[in-house]
Amino acid sequence: MIDRAEPKLIAGNSNNPLAKAIARRMSLHRGMSVSLVDARVERFNDGEVFVEVFENVRGEDMFIIQSTSKPANDHLMELLIIADALKRSSAARITAVIPYFGYARQDRRTKARTPISAKLVANMITQAGIERVLTLDLHAAQIQGFFDIPVDNLYAAPVFALDVKHHFRDRLSDLVIISPDVGGVTRARELAKRVGCTLAIVDKRREKPGEIAEMTVIGEVQGKICIIVDDICDTAGTLCKAAEVLVAAGATEVHSYITHGVMSGPAVERVTSSVMKTLVVTDSIAPTEAVKAAPNIRIVPTAPMFAQGILNTWKGTSVSSLFDTETLMPIYEGLYSE
Repeated sequence: MIDRAEPKLIAGNSNNPLAKAIARRMSLHRGMSVSLVDARVERFNDGEVFVEVFENVRGEDMFIIQSTSKPANDHLMELLIIADALKRSSAARITAVIPYFGYARQDRRTKARTPISAKLVANMITQAGIERVLTLDLHAAQIQGFFDIPVDNLYAAPVFALDVKHHFRDRLSDLVIISPDVGGVTRARELAKRVGCTLAIVDKRREKPGEIAEMTVIGEVQGKICIIVDDICDTAGTLCKAAEVLVAAGATEVHSYITHGVMSGPAVERVTSSVMKTLVVTDSIAPTEAVKAAPNIRIVPTAPMFAQGILNTWKGTSVSSLFDTETLMPIYEGLYSE
């Protein structure tokens, strides 16, 4: 029997910078070089995905790092085909590290004759031979129940709490955490509790998808620094409108902390021209050049958290320990030092 001396990482094309950052961080933790398995993930002329792994992975504990971000279908197929290649190469265990889980917004039937695509994707991942999933801020927590394999859902809230306490350390008493809708109250309340400040809600009512009919602020924001918290920023229309409503209600500043910066269409332009002072996103989705160049968009790294999550999974120790700010503080050493 082959001893699994070290976990092995392999990456698709969705977020190679994050995959390399995770490998570097794991190298620091292990005190030895951890690199991505040599492989090619390419496309034939007709768009079919082709994978070839150039290293022996027999009996190894494999971790596939792949967000299912835009183009979602291509990156999802890469994930499934990489898993199949590893399974047919006799890998001992295959874990999918999916920083951004696409299709998560299709987690229920909103009307007749519509799919539950998140469940379908979960079935595909399981059937591909993946035995465990490690992800970040699922759009809906119940998606974990769509899988018949273990799913570890990490949270950005502890990292965001570190960031908020660092950048607003002299003004914590003036902060109010904002949920941009009633459905996101649990997420906002979690950050408010960690930071130690109050909570307010921007209640929105839609007449039809993509259009916001009305927004109302529930809570006191007069003279406060408002921090909007959400899991996904797609076209940024709702986010920028919420910022305007908060300023109109008397907020002195508006900032936003969003886990997954999808940033499609006019999103970057909207954010740069909005009343928001800053938008903070993680690198769960590889930022475009426009996002990186935007003066009021800042990116928080997730590599330290994912590296530790992978190591804990490999060693069979607690992943939920990463939910604690105290646990993450030494992992993010240097980033939030005085």
